[in-house]
Amino acid sequence: MTTIQRSRYDVVIVGGGHNGLVAAAYLARAGRRVLLLERLPRIGGAAVSAQVFPGVDARLSRYSYLVSLLPRKLVRDLGLRLELRRRRVSSYTPVVRDGKPTGLLVDAADPARTRDNFRTLTGGDREWQAWQDFYGTTGEVARRVFPTLTEPLPTRAELRRRIDDEGAWTALFERPLGEELERRFTDDLVRGVVLTDALIGTFTHAHDPELRQNRCFLYHVIGNGTGDWDVPVGGMGAVTDALAEAARAAGAEIRTGCEVTAVATDGRGDAEVSYRHRDGGTTVAGRRVLVNAAPAVLARLLGEEPREPAPEGSQLKVNMVLRRLPRLRDSAADPREAFAGTFHIAEGYRQLETAYAEALAGRLPSAAPSEIYCHTLTDPSILGPDAARQGLHTLTLFGLHMPARLFGDPAAEQRALAASLAQLDAVLAEPIADCLAVDADGRPCIEARTPPQLERELGLPGGHIFHRDLAFPFADEEPVGAAARWGVATAHPNVLLCGAGAVRGGGVSGIPGHNAAQAVLTDPER
Repeated sequence: MTTIQRSRYDVVIVGGGHNGLVAAAYLARAGRRVLLLERLPRIGGAAVSAQVFPGVDARLSRYSYLVSLLPRKLVRDLGLRLELRRRRVSSYTPVVRDGKPTGLLVDAADPARTRDNFRTLTGGDREWQAWQDFYGTTGEVARRVFPTLTEPLPTRAELRRRIDDEGAWTALFERPLGEELERRFTDDLVRGVVLTDALIGTFTHAHDPELRQNRCFLYHVIGNGTGDWDVPVGGMGAVTDALAEAARAAGAEIRTGCEVTAVATDGRGDAEVSYRHRDGGTTVAGRRVLVNAAPAVLARLLGEEPREPAPEGSQLKVNMVLRRLPRLRDSAADPREAFAGTFHIAEGYRQLETAYAEALAGRLPSAAPSEIYCHTLTDPSILGPDAARQGLHTLTLFGLHMPARLFGDPAAEQRALAASLAQLDAVLAEPIADCLAVDADGRPCIEARTPPQLERELGLPGGHIFHRDLAFPFADEEPVGAAARWGVATAHPNVLLCGAGAVRGGGVSGIPGHNAAQAVLTDPER
């Protein structure tokens, strides 16, 4: 913790998650006097590593767990000491066909092997060709859109011209994604595997006319122009540790255990930030205040009414440590491959639609959809020497269609966990409970995090991991002013968003932090 040295700063940043740290690093490197305040006793927000289970030396990525959108430009600009490792296996999806357990393996390094898997599962090459064509289209969109995320915000018309493909524009930006999936693919399982990227942390369905699914899908397939989801070596904490190191080295002051209680501004002079810490309450002034928190949280700090409906998160995060990887009912599948990528469970197209309808009605999905991956198969460095010698593995389960509305009573978490594990057990040759390691107290190494828990622990309204519904990465009309041009404006000229709730926010990207810093540095009036 750095002792505060002054009462007035060029920039005060509220929130020490990865985006706040990115903003702090850029601004301090540009010579601005920067103070960052974090409520929790450690920096990182949702991008942290923790030894969750007593006596088990495994540092889990407790909340967020993979990196897709973090631009290489940002890593270079800030000189981050960070390694991101690509997963060879993209995904494995177990299914029963003709009464026999089988599955679809997508091997990112071996297209011929993937084609053969498609052919075996679907009986021909049609779905494989459709898959190639569809992801060829999204790949081209990614290459054109991703560079714009760290540039001034384009208008809708400008981004449309940049993509220069009317069919792709219509399918991804104008019409519900389900229409394109149903036009391109005929196999229910293949449709479902594609749709899952549209539902991560987003409570919606394939034909949502508001296109929430399209927005979510876009951010999940454009990262660095490839859409790859990479494993941070050392866990998510390695990402924020590198960012904090860069910010401190540039001269930013970072103080933890400081809960911001109010932001006051008349929009003209300095803004004032009040916060409490173990020594009492303090107020500091800043020419600019950057808020790495949800817009709903900012409204509360300003004493204003929220401008949009309350966010609702929709996921169940389960962390596990295993004695060994479980065997699969599909005896031809190697668990070391199947769990190395994204392991889809109960995520057929019709299953996902049914689960959504049940959750919308306030019922736990009868076939709870989720996806799993094993960090240690790609990066064993998160294990201590004893855990490595024992052959332990971590396992992350991310459940879909688990909205906050389902967790209104104390027993709801256990019901949701049991429902998710039951679907996992249905594709295993042995119960997952038999594979769990035990901690120093003899308890199974498994924990769950629901939307209400994310709200309590991380301050995410409704447990929404993106702070609010994602927005398309464009402006409907020409933005006015530096903050609007960078997609970080609020109703107050000297208060900016620098978190996931900004335009082009969401995911572990650092993009909102970069863009808020650029808005400050390019504003001639400030």
